[in-house]
Amino acid sequence: MRDRRPDPSVDCHLLHVDMDAFYASVMLRDRPDLVDVPVIVGGGHRGVVLSPNYRAREYGVRSAMPMTRARRACPQAVVIAPDHDTFSVVSSSVMEVFRRVTPLVEVVSLDEAFLDVSGATRRLGSPREVAEQIRSTVHDEQRITCSVGVAGSISVAKLASRCAKPDGVVVVPPERVTGFLHPREVGDLYGVGEKTAEALNRLGLFTVGDIAHTPLRILQRALGAATGSHLHDLAWGDDRRSLTPRHGTEEPDKSMGADETFARDTDDREVILRELLRLSSKVGSRLRTAHVAGRTVTIRVRFADFTTITRSRTLSEATDVTREIHQSATRLYDALGLQRARVRLVGVRVEGLAPRETVERQLVLGEREHGWSDADRAMDRATSRFGAAAVRPASLLT
Repeated sequence: MRDRRPDPSVDCHLLHVDMDAFYASVMLRDRPDLVDVPVIVGGGHRGVVLSPNYRAREYGVRSAMPMTRARRACPQAVVIAPDHDTFSVVSSSVMEVFRRVTPLVEVVSLDEAFLDVSGATRRLGSPREVAEQIRSTVHDEQRITCSVGVAGSISVAKLASRCAKPDGVVVVPPERVTGFLHPREVGDLYGVGEKTAEALNRLGLFTVGDIAHTPLRILQRALGAATGSHLHDLAWGDDRRSLTPRHGTEEPDKSMGADETFARDTDDREVILRELLRLSSKVGSRLRTAHVAGRTVTIRVRFADFTTITRSRTLSEATDVTREIHQSATRLYDALGLQRARVRLVGVRVEGLAPRETVERQLVLGEREHGWSDADRAMDRATSRFGAAAVRPASLLT
């Protein structure tokens, strides 16, 4: 017999979709042998954790934790190096799933977005049904899972998706908002960071309900008029912010970069330049995937004593060519004139990005018809089909 009870999600037109342990899930798609094993996706021995899977989280491993600490917490974990190019491709595919549902998509990061599905319910069903369809499609197409919060406001939808993890849906209809919010810790409110939470705790406020029942003037006096009023509104589920759609035609990110911490401090120029080449290749690939190019190349160098310096060079033309990025990075490093200085970390970044189709390259007399740009794109096609290790510069084979 058909359930005739009203769907509690009918008045909840905002969804927050968050991939479950996104980076770890993507890296484990083709590793069924590691499904039940603690896995950490991150940098080298002295890097940081990008993402642990849920088994590793049971041991206290968290994103952004130093790798040495994560290894102590879970010594049996398998550590996998991240593949940022694959992350970008999967993220783009997931966001395309969202946009097939509604054009009103606000991308927050590679692995999460807000959706306004008010215009899709007649075609696809209630917001809860839309959420389930999104979860099913993402799983079928990308072989990863996501969690969805369904509510009438951005802040409540964000918290609901957190409560839905992993691989679930939580609906918070308007009449249940205060009951959902008030028992929770103050740090659970969307936008409340560690310092604000500490300030609230010093006032004796530990739950969202405590904030809601504190006179507004006290909150304003302690936290400032704007922050006090905002938190008081959020505690009662009153979030007036509207979703701001972000589409692929918008202005691109202003920069793209990558860095690497060496397993051991080194003063070997060849080792450092080889790492700069690897990072330049990674950044160039990301630029081409995003169809952007940039004019300013920046390197970052961190020494054994943690002193960090940056140097930049602005090119005459924007580029997404790996060779040009690496040549600039090499010149910047050599210009430092380092003598036996031991290096802990190096990074490469390209800034001042613009859509690739708006960049005009000046032809050079005698230049080959097919140059390094064509070689890069041929490599991109090969790696997208056969994996990141299929083609690489010869100096990176060692």
